[in-house]
Amino acid sequence: MREAVREREFREYAEARQAQLRRRAYLLCGDWFQAQDLTQTALMKLCAAWGRVRRDGNVDAYARTILTRTFIDQQRAGSWREEPVSEPPEQSAGGPDGPELRMVMREALMELSPRYRAVLVLRFWEDWTVEQTAEALRVTPGTVKSQSARGLARLQPIVENLNSEGTAR
Repeated sequence: MREAVREREFREYAEARQAQLRRRAYLLCGDWFQAQDLTQTALMKLCAAWGRVRRDGNVDAYARTILTRTFIDQQRAGSWREEPVSEPPEQSAGGPDGPELRMVMREALMELSPRYRAVLVLRFWEDWTVEQTAEALRVTPGTVKSQSARGLARLQPIVENLNSEGTAR
C-alpha cells in the first residue's frame, strides 16, 4: 500500500514538473532531444531516491541539482557530441528584441564551456545564490564567483558579436 502511494506521488510530481525541467535542460545543452534525455535521466534518479527526497522536503531543488549534475557528468564523459552541418541556420534581419534576444543569449551560452554555462544558468537564469550553486555543482563558493566572472567576461564579446551580425544583415 505504501509503495503504491509513493509511486502515485512520484508520477504526479513528474507529470507536473517534466516540462519545466526540460526547459532548464534545454538552457544547459541547447538541444531539445538531449534536453528530453537529460530530463528522463534526472527523473529516473529522482525516482530512485523518492522516499528520502520526499521526506527531506524541497523536491524541486533536488530535481534541479540532479539535472545539472547529470548534464555536467555527461559533458565530462563526452557522451554528447555536436554534429557539424553544411550551412548555419538563418538568422533574423532585425536586432535582438524579446524572443530574438533570448535566442541570441541561448546561442551565446552554447559557445561557453559546459561548466561556465551551468554556473551562469544557475546563478542568473535560476537566480540561485552563490552557496546554492556551489552546493549543486560540488565546488566552493569562491569557484562559483570566479567562474561567474569569467563566464560573463567570455559571454559579453560573444553576445556583442552576435548582435552586430544581426544588425549588419
